[in-house]
Amino acid sequence: MSPDEVTIYTDGACSGNPGPGGYGVVLMAGHHRKELSGGYRLTTNNRMELLAAITGLEALKRDGLRVRLYTDSQYLVNAVNNGWVFGWEKKRFAKKKNPDLWMRFLEVYRQHRVTLIWVKGHNNNPENERCDALAVAASKLPGLPEDEGYMANGDDEELI
Repeated sequence: MSPDEVTIYTDGACSGNPGPGGYGVVLMAGHHRKELSGGYRLTTNNRMELLAAITGLEALKRDGLRVRLYTDSQYLVNAVNNGWVFGWEKKRFAKKKNPDLWMRFLEVYRQHRVTLIWVKGHNNNPENERCDALAVAASKLPGLPEDEGYMANGDDEELI
């Protein structure tokens, strides 16, 4: 792996949808490894999947890296790989869920050369399983903060 290549695994979890949720991230570059997680008291699974990817990309210390981002979120992979999110952006995310996170995602996504790769969840992939464990543990922490973006959007259901 060259010095400008990073592998990121991400996962989001939610107990109920909406409900308490969390995200987990594993970043790997060369012999370096970093794990990140966080949670919110009321959110959705898709928000946590997006926030996991955002958190992983925002943790990178320099721009222009080649990133392979593995996720079990078809919502994220299909939106990017099929180009849907770029159409949503042109329409200012009209009638789309999670515009705050999509805008934040696109900003950091464009700082790197990101390839999104879908992996089947709960399929014995060690890094995906680790991200799931981090996300679930984060969702169960006491005193979780409010997901202000979720509350501001007035979202009360997921469509995807």
